[in-house]
Order: sequence, then structure tokens, then C-alpha cells
Amino acid sequence: MRRTTSWQPRHVGACRRWLAQRVDTCLAVDDSNTTPNMPPFDYTPPAYTGPSADEILKKRKEFLSPSIFHLYKKPVNIVHGKKQYLFDEDGNRYVDAFGGIATVCCGHCHPDVVKAVTDQTRSLQHSTVLYLNHAIADFAEALASKLPGDLKVVFFTNSGTEANELAMMMARLYTGCHDIISLRNAYHGNASGTMGATAQCNWKFNVVQSGVHHALNPDPYRGIFGADGEKYAEDVKDLIQSGTSGHVAGFISEAIQGVGGIIELAPGYLPAVYDSIRQAGGLCIADEVQSGYARTGSHFWGFESHDVVPDIVTMAKGIGNGVPLGAVVTTPKIAQVLTRRSYFNTFGGNPVCTAAGLAVLRVIERENLQENAHVVGSYLKDRLNSLKVKHEIIGDVRGRGLMLGVELVTDRRLKTPAKNEILQVMEHMKDMGVLVGKGGFHGNVFRITPPLCFSRDDADFVVDVMDVSLTKL
Repeated sequence: MRRTTSWQPRHVGACRRWLAQRVDTCLAVDDSNTTPNMPPFDYTPPAYTGPSADEILKKRKEFLSPSIFHLYKKPVNIVHGKKQYLFDEDGNRYVDAFGGIATVCCGHCHPDVVKAVTDQTRSLQHSTVLYLNHAIADFAEALASKLPGDLKVVFFTNSGTEANELAMMMARLYTGCHDIISLRNAYHGNASGTMGATAQCNWKFNVVQSGVHHALNPDPYRGIFGADGEKYAEDVKDLIQSGTSGHVAGFISEAIQGVGGIIELAPGYLPAVYDSIRQAGGLCIADEVQSGYARTGSHFWGFESHDVVPDIVTMAKGIGNGVPLGAVVTTPKIAQVLTRRSYFNTFGGNPVCTAAGLAVLRVIERENLQENAHVVGSYLKDRLNSLKVKHEIIGDVRGRGLMLGVELVTDRRLKTPAKNEILQVMEHMKDMGVLVGKGGFHGNVFRITPPLCFSRDDADFVVDVMDVSLTKL
């Protein structure tokens, strides 16, 4: 079936029929070196006349921080994007299965988002929240309508790190306590406070990170209690009793750990932990920077799949489709804590960014991208599980919607991380036209987080390319 070239994703009913009709033979890719055919796309990017990859790399090495790294032995010079596709300097097309780290949700250069940004830039690029402007108020109203209960007061930031920093500070101010409980394997940002809540040594520097306790990670694949969420939750009770005064400021967690390797929290975990935290006087913070905004498909927010309602929700990445934009949403009562002193963010609520945010939200709703993420993501996960049957190196397939992880191991019983093998596979996949992310504590997990307009044909291509690449090992 030829994929549609319009911005509206293929009718979800047709996707369901395709999924229902899937048979084992759909997995089959010949073990030869034949490269699978990329889905057709009736679009030609404009000619690129800028500097070459080698020239850019030379400037990066001289003028940018040495901490900035790149994927692949030979970095890809991405110069153009359209929908779920990216183009390099030579006009080669790639299926973007990473979405700019789960950031591009509507698709690259969506015309509605581009128009919102350009129109707002022409009229007012920046003022300050000290003056009135409808863009920030309109987006705040629309955003609040997507959250349950009394979560309706919005603070805008520029990133997920800023959002989590603010949320943790609010919890401490509101409760009068300092202790925060986070999860091992979590990632919440790289500023001083969020680095404390992050629990992976790869992302932490040796600086003061006080007042954060890390609980056992409720990891159904590698965790000691498997998928028994309530058993993991007992560790939070123990931390409260043994590591704090018996009172805490809050608990922060992702519903699906992104940087940590697309790990869904074990069922039953969050309800039990939220109860323990609230009994200890703390607030519950849901980090939706990666799992939010329709990406999981089954729900608009990741926490909703756990049947809980947090006290504070943080978000970024997908809410701007690539425009730097983050937000913290909480209740009117909790929001009052910031009135004790002057709280201000120069660029938080910038009219261009919030105009883009409102356009993104409207596109998601109008084009049924949450439903598309659910249907196509379910199909893609099903195909990846079939690939697991074929390749012993695949230890686990997990996630939901278009937030999926594929963990590679050299030994399924011992779950030995395939650190080198995943790099080889990524190189092969890139050469065949698929860009995919990598994460997990051991760096052995494929992170598949494409734009939410991803199609069934794209899913087939990604799996077929991964199949050929794994066969080459």
C-alpha cells in the first residue's frame, strides 16, 4: 500500500485491519544483503548549498564544547526535514525513528506550526510576561484542558530540565521539607537539582546533589521483583522511614524511563508509591518530558496508564515540536508558593514559543495523532516482538505507542548487554536509511520515538532494516 503524502495520517481503521491481518510471514526479510525499499514519499527537498559535514565537524571541534558528542563514525549532516523524514546534504532521505529524542511529534516542519511561528514572529517576537499577550494565555488555557482534576495553573519554561528544577523547588517550598525520592535509572535533567534526581552515573558530575534518595527501579525486565510493582513500592516506604525524618517533599518519576532505556514502571507501582508519599506529606511529580503529549498512544499522558493523578506535571520536548518550550502544571493551591517571593523567567511564555505550542496541540487533536501513535505503535511493537523470535540478540521489546525500546543482549539468560553490537547495528541501519536512538544504563537499548505521524509502511521499513542489520552481525 502506498503511504499518503498528505499531513493527515492514514485512516486508523485501515491501520487496525492491517494489524489484524498480520501473519508471521510479514516478518520475513531475506537473509541476503538486499536493502529494503524505503516507503515512497512524493517530495523533493530544496538544494543544499551550505557547508559540508567535514567543514561543520571542524568548526564544532574548534568552537563548541568538547562535551558535545555525535552519533555514528561518520556524522550525518542533516539539512532538511519533512514529516517523519530527514534529508542530508546530498539529498539522501532517512526515516527518522528517533524524533529528535522524542521531541518532534507533529512531524518535521509541519506547515501549521511553521505558520504559527512565522506569523507571531512578524507581529511580536518577544516582550515579557510583565505585559499582556494572548499567545501565552491561549496556550495555557488549552494545555490545562488536557490535564485531569485541579491541574490547571501553568508555568512556562525553556526546557525539561528547567521544568523539573521548578517542580522540585515548588514541592520543597510547599511542604517545608527537603527530601525528594526518585528512582534508580531515572533521568530528570542536568542542572544541579535535577542531576541529583537523575540516577545514572553517566549523566552525573561530582557536585553537591543533596536531599535526593533513589528507590529500587520497578523494572519488569531487570528488576529483582519482575513485574510486581507493589513489592518495589515497599522500598519507598523503607526510604521514608530510614532515610528521612518521616516527612518528604515529594516523589518524581517518569511513567516510561526514556534515557534509561524505555522502561515502563511495573504495574501497581505508582498507585502504591503515591499513597506512601502523600501519607508522608509529600507531593507527587510526574515527569512527562518524553512520555507525554500523546506519544504513548493509549493515553495523552504517561501517568494516566497507571491510574494516578499527580500534584505536579512537568513537560517539554514534544509540546513545542522542536521549539524550546517546557512547562510545569499544578493546582492553584500549590502554585501559591511562588508568590512568597518574586518568581520570573525572561523567556518562559515567549509569544513565539507559546504560539507554536498551541499549534502543536491543535495539530495533535485535528489529525488524531494520539490514535495514530496507538495503532501504528502497537503494530510496530508486534513486529519487533516477532523479530525477537528470530534474533537471539534481542532480549526485550517494551514500551507503548511510539515510545518503544529494543534491548540487545549477548546472552538472554544472563542478560549481558550487547554494547558493541548495538553500535554496529546502528551504523548498518543508518547506511540503509534509518536513524534510531540509543539509551539504557548500559547503552544497549534502541530508543524508537519517531514523529507521531509515523505510518505502517515506515514501521515495516524500520523493522526490515533492523532485521537485515542484525543478520549481518
